[in-house]
Amino acid sequence: MNSKINTRSTIHLNEASLSRLPQNVRIPKYDRTQLINGIVHIGVGAFHRAHQALYLDNYFHQTLDRHWGICGVGLLEQDKRLRDAFQAQDCLYTLVERAPAGDSAQIIASINRYLFAPDNRQAVIEALAAPECRIVTLTITEAGYYYIEGSGEFDVNHPTIQHDLQHPEAPIGTFGFLSAALERRRNQGLPPFTVLSCDNLQGNGAIARNMLTAFAELHDPHLARWITENVAFPNSMVDRITPATTELDKMMVAEKFGIDDAFPVVAEPFIQWVIEDSFCAGRPDWETVGVQMTSDVHAYELMKIRLLNASHVLIGYLGVLAGYRYVDEVMADPVFRQAVSALMEEVTSVLQPVPGIDLSDYKKTLIERFANPKIQDQLPRLCLNGSAKLPKFILGSLRDQLQRGGEINYLSLVIAAWCRYLNGQDDQGNAIAIDDPLADLLKQQARIGGLDPRPLLTVSEIFGEDLPQSPRLVEAVTDALSKLYKIGARATLVELAERHQIIR
Repeated sequence: MNSKINTRSTIHLNEASLSRLPQNVRIPKYDRTQLINGIVHIGVGAFHRAHQALYLDNYFHQTLDRHWGICGVGLLEQDKRLRDAFQAQDCLYTLVERAPAGDSAQIIASINRYLFAPDNRQAVIEALAAPECRIVTLTITEAGYYYIEGSGEFDVNHPTIQHDLQHPEAPIGTFGFLSAALERRRNQGLPPFTVLSCDNLQGNGAIARNMLTAFAELHDPHLARWITENVAFPNSMVDRITPATTELDKMMVAEKFGIDDAFPVVAEPFIQWVIEDSFCAGRPDWETVGVQMTSDVHAYELMKIRLLNASHVLIGYLGVLAGYRYVDEVMADPVFRQAVSALMEEVTSVLQPVPGIDLSDYKKTLIERFANPKIQDQLPRLCLNGSAKLPKFILGSLRDQLQRGGEINYLSLVIAAWCRYLNGQDDQGNAIAIDDPLADLLKQQARIGGLDPRPLLTVSEIFGEDLPQSPRLVEAVTDALSKLYKIGARATLVELAERHQIIR
């Protein structure tokens, strides 16, 4: 397949070309020059551009409030690609919503400034410390909080944290930048900003508060006290399936919509954002564009993390073992579809009632979303950083079920599948690339154990001290792991489904 885009028949996306784009592409109708950067966002990945940036773009179309333009910040070397695309495109990009019935495209303009931290770290601190900055939003992934799952403590020994403590004037990590900016604001008599986490963490605001405060305490206890007394850290729940952008996505945008876009985004039609209404420096009227503001996010985030994200973990590891590549391919297999439903059934028994949500309908919607063939969500994305995902998405439900004596058939199977996955080969003998901060340790423990999961279960940073001591869990994971090795992922699911039906 020729992956080159025919630039003769496409329009290069930038501010000057907006009026020439096809009629079937929604373009911004507000004046971007009037936007004030009231929000600084750290971690401008595909999800942010398909989610929070879209909500703000819709907001600017519906209101004259221009105080909440987004200044994006990239901290990682890999963010160079977005920097280069944004420089050439005036921070504009195409968002395509892909539904089985058809695709729709719009140009998002709510990000009107982008800073690549390695180019100028002081510029990032200045943007965060500027009086107009009133909210800092984060999508830095679960691993970006340096939160040790087994103990709940701050990972003070992480190289990034140590660097930022030793070089506070030239930070490289999120907490180093936030601390430097808040210190500058305090010294200048400016009020603080709100820190709004948009990552898939239960109690993400509380975790952001605890980790940032722990960092500040090591740097300057007086700053830590000021943060504790003045900075707001609302919890939030975010939801939209957004795969990483591929070359095929760029070609689709060029061919279907006539746009030459170096970094478009594709996403499913579904979108949801629930935010705890606790801000220290004001906020947009997000309710006007469908954001749900509430006094308690806990039930919503528990529902999403334990149903959607947990299902993604099962789909990812078992799907890769079976040789699948895309989520919709996995969901087209009735054996895997049944397994996803069964996992949700196990988890539902330990969920709280969610205001305004029918859990049966929600689970049916999830199945439909996973099966959307237009999204082309690749399984390796779901398998990234398992050491961070399992504790957050699987182990909470597992602990609750063990405590109440509930079923753990599919929850323990997910752990076994991860252990089998870490051995580095699928059921056909093809190599699997393990992408995880703890990859070396995890692969070593999985290979030492072989059919015995106990060496992996002893990694306390992930499983804590309690789970390895549960005979019921160890037995269930051992049984599932043995079957995965001997008969493969799909046959294991068939056998489990048959046994499950007999028991029921």
